[in-house]
Amino acid sequence: MSTILIIGACGQLGTELTESLRARHGNDKVIATDVSAPKESLLSGPFEHLDAMDGKRIAELIAKYRVDQIYHLAAVLSAKGEADPMFAWNLNMTSLLTVLEIAKERKLERVYWPSSIAVFGPNSPINHTPQNTIMNPNTVYGISKLAGERWCEYYFLKYGVDVRSIRYPGLIGYKAKPGGGTTDYAVDIYYKAKEGKDFNCFLREDTLLPMMYMTDAVDGTIQLMEEESSKIKIRSSYNLHAMSFAPKDIYEAIKSEVPGFSISYEPDFRQKIADSWPNSIDDSHARADWGWEPKYDLKRMTTEILASLILD
Repeated sequence: MSTILIIGACGQLGTELTESLRARHGNDKVIATDVSAPKESLLSGPFEHLDAMDGKRIAELIAKYRVDQIYHLAAVLSAKGEADPMFAWNLNMTSLLTVLEIAKERKLERVYWPSSIAVFGPNSPINHTPQNTIMNPNTVYGISKLAGERWCEYYFLKYGVDVRSIRYPGLIGYKAKPGGGTTDYAVDIYYKAKEGKDFNCFLREDTLLPMMYMTDAVDGTIQLMEEESSKIKIRSSYNLHAMSFAPKDIYEAIKSEVPGFSISYEPDFRQKIADSWPNSIDDSHARADWGWEPKYDLKRMTTEILASLILD
């Protein structure tokens, strides 16, 4: 059985992915790491402090735990990245190249690295955006993800590194708070509803974006990583889609269960970022190659989050 190292385990995706992989493989087989202090749920198995750009430390942990697979999730996200572009570029690119080099040298079984719909830009088709199309991202996050996709494919073709990737839409979960993305409103809105507070949205009410419930994202990620190599036809990053909605849609879904809930709109700099992203994604390659199929729509997701979210 493989031993898995997760870099960036304290983030939204990392928290739930760590829990799911430990349930699947056993607590001791999944090594959680992050530069941040862990939540209690991440202490069910090994946890190590790790700066994602510290290649020496990564190599030490691989040797210590006899790691076979890496899930490299650490990144500076879209909105936060615009506040400090050089830091975002350096962290996102240096950490990925460090992991790819280590995977090549140590002949690791598999590497997972997430991309994003941020690779698309204002000249990309906005409806059912194809797997292969024009990409002209206008954020440092999107630029770093597009460059990362090219490096992932390069390391597969040049060195045989079995690296796999998904272009996530906006991810919505409740077990960890968002980390500075443009779609974060779709997480924070549930917290406000649960707290009995009104919500001020930083996007226009009609801003339609591709979204996905975290449970689907985690399940899809594990499904991709457990598929046999011959079925993985795309080594840059797979489009993945579940649903598309605008702030007014998620508000209506919440209001049906929290009647007194209220929303207002005050678009900020993140609106321009959102306007450059697709409305929906064509994920037919993922469905055909490895059987991807989401399970959650907006209504089912909303019901589950509101029933499950426990405030600190």
